[in-house]
Amino acid sequence: MLLTITCEAERATDLGYLLHKNPANVFTEETGFGSVTVFYPEAAPDRCTAALLLEIDPIGLIRGGSRRAAGLAQYVNDRPYVASSLLCVGIATAFGTAMNGRCKERPERVEEKLPLRIQLSALNCGGGEALLTRLFAPLGYTITAQRQPLDARFPAWGDSDVYAITLEGMQTVQDALTQLYVLIPVLDNAKHYYVGDAEVEKLLRKGARWLPSHPEQNLITRRYLAYRQTMVRSALAQLQELREDTMETQDESDVREEAQEAAGEAPLRLNEARLLAALEAVRTLQPPAASVLDLGCGEGNLIKKLMQERSLKQIVGVDVASHVLERAAQNLHLDTLPEYQQQRIRLIQGSLVYQDARFAGFDVALLIEVIEHLDPPRLTALERVVFAEARPRRVVITTPNAEYNVTWPSLPAGKFRHRDHRFEWTRAEFAVWAERAAGMYGYTVSLQDVGPEDAALGAPTQMALFDREEK
Repeated sequence: MLLTITCEAERATDLGYLLHKNPANVFTEETGFGSVTVFYPEAAPDRCTAALLLEIDPIGLIRGGSRRAAGLAQYVNDRPYVASSLLCVGIATAFGTAMNGRCKERPERVEEKLPLRIQLSALNCGGGEALLTRLFAPLGYTITAQRQPLDARFPAWGDSDVYAITLEGMQTVQDALTQLYVLIPVLDNAKHYYVGDAEVEKLLRKGARWLPSHPEQNLITRRYLAYRQTMVRSALAQLQELREDTMETQDESDVREEAQEAAGEAPLRLNEARLLAALEAVRTLQPPAASVLDLGCGEGNLIKKLMQERSLKQIVGVDVASHVLERAAQNLHLDTLPEYQQQRIRLIQGSLVYQDARFAGFDVALLIEVIEHLDPPRLTALERVVFAEARPRRVVITTPNAEYNVTWPSLPAGKFRHRDHRFEWTRAEFAVWAERAAGMYGYTVSLQDVGPEDAALGAPTQMALFDREEK
């Protein structure tokens, strides 16, 4: 099996430092199942590729690890080993230090997201391209997959479940390696060794930086732990705790803004102004809106205001985190509401970066302080989901105005307002994005300010109203 990782960026050969493998040398290590080799087909200042070659010796694997097996069964078994799982052992063998996020020579680049292209020559995936997309698209990758034939000499035999895969996206080297380590056996849905309690700790350690917020967390956990229910429940409970510790929801952002306001950094409650602006955008739609989709609803503060609008027959809140939806249900007192209110309000778990039929058919979709929590490469997927597939009559999006940040003395220069923000746009950057998205998907767009305006810097929050063009 062959895995290559290509970086095209300034000082691209720093990839060697991050992987702890010198481009000028060839690394080889013998294992109980064959050999692991790392080499560099190319190493230029602007483009560098590291290749990991896994050579499996199935006869040696049987002879060395299964001496108790008798007769020919050990040789004619249709699955004497799981190559995908062994590839993960190869990744850990060659890049273990990199997976732990250590780099003495280039420590400043450990947390830097680099443009990476990852190619796997042959990977078993019974779920096909749909499963590949479910697992890798939420992480910010663009996926290209080519299904391989059972035997190229005999086309009539059809295709296999083996794919040649290319993943492209902005990732830290550490995250890319841990994602491969966890997700490769998930795709294959098999391992070459017994899955014991130690696998829970391994999953949590390798996935700590990205798995708690992954929309397919349950699927990944079940497959990685071979459906052992006790371990699955333990892992999911700990992942929920990790998410609560490391991720900010819409409402946690509000708490921080309230602290800023209390310190005199803002003359009004900005979150309240945003919610009222979103509510007004719903009210002014003509013909009047009867259904609203709150994408990234958090703990339901906006839904609480929407509930007061008698003209709304359907209100649906969406969030990626189940525990946040549970708190929303509690805050909205859904279990004690009158029956007519319970029938018009629904909370569902979902991701905004891949297609979901439940998002279609609404008059208004709201994304209030949501897009800045996505890595920029994932915005294309969000655009497609919201504008091309859900296609509400109106889309309302708010996001911070980066220019306004200098008015807060407690906000260090160059820092985002919240630790979970992946970007913050100036007014010009937001306008360019909004106009491009509107034109591409058949919408018109108007921009508004939310909050107190500064003559030179604008308002702290900027809002875009996208209205679908009717043919």
